[in-house]
This record gives sequence, structure tokens and C-alpha cells, in this order.
Amino acid sequence: MKKAPDPVDRHVGHRVRVRRLLIGVSQERLGDALGVTFQQIQKYEKGANRISASRLRQISEMLGVPVSFFYEGAPRQDGARGDETGAEPTGDALAQDVLWTSQDLQLVRAFQRIGDNQVRRRIISLVEAIGTGGASPDDAP
Repeated sequence: MKKAPDPVDRHVGHRVRVRRLLIGVSQERLGDALGVTFQQIQKYEKGANRISASRLRQISEMLGVPVSFFYEGAPRQDGARGDETGAEPTGDALAQDVLWTSQDLQLVRAFQRIGDNQVRRRIISLVEAIGTGGASPDDAP
């Protein structure tokens, strides 16, 4: 019987995938930079193959994040989620742990291209209002 991937390996792989997609790097391009096949990148991202410490450092440099990024919100041995200090996860850590869809990534990429901070804040307010079933910001008195 085949053993299921370790939850931490799956979490780290998922974070690699999310970051890779957010910055628009293909599995093939990341694999070429690391000297591995895109199939190996797929296995890393699914948690099927563990990523060594040196390889994770290479990935972090290629994707422009610190190694610690991949462990943020990772499950602990006791099954809880949090950081290495044992602190409870923050809202940001929980938000980063979602299973991202192509629509989520499309929205984030488009949002990142908006240069006007006031427009960005209004979009956030609008999306929050829609998400809670409330009125849009334009409905405010």
C-alpha cells in the first residue's frame, strides 16, 4: 500500500505552487532553473516527493521569497496549524493556506497591477461587502 504524503510536505509543495503561479513561472521554467524535469516540480508541488533543504533554498531564491515562506501556516505534529513557535495562526496565515484556483490567481495578478492605492482600498471594501452579503461601498450614506 502506498503511503500518503506527509502533511508538511504537501503544505510546502502547495506554497511552492502558489508562489510560482503568482509570479507567472511555469513548472518547466522552474525545473530548468533547478536542473530537474517539470514532472519533478509536479511531484514537489503535490508533496509526493520531499524537497531537500538545499533544493528548497534554490526554489526560494528563484521565486524571490525566504525559505520560511514555505512553512508559514504549516501543520504541526499535534495536527494544529501555526508557526514554529507554537503560536496560533493569524488570519493572514489562514488566508494563505487556501487551495488557490486559477480564478484566485487571476484576481490577485490583476489586483497587483493596480497602482492607485485608493482604488485598491475601494476594491477591497467592495469585495468584503460582497463576501459578507452587505452593501457595496457606494451604498454608504
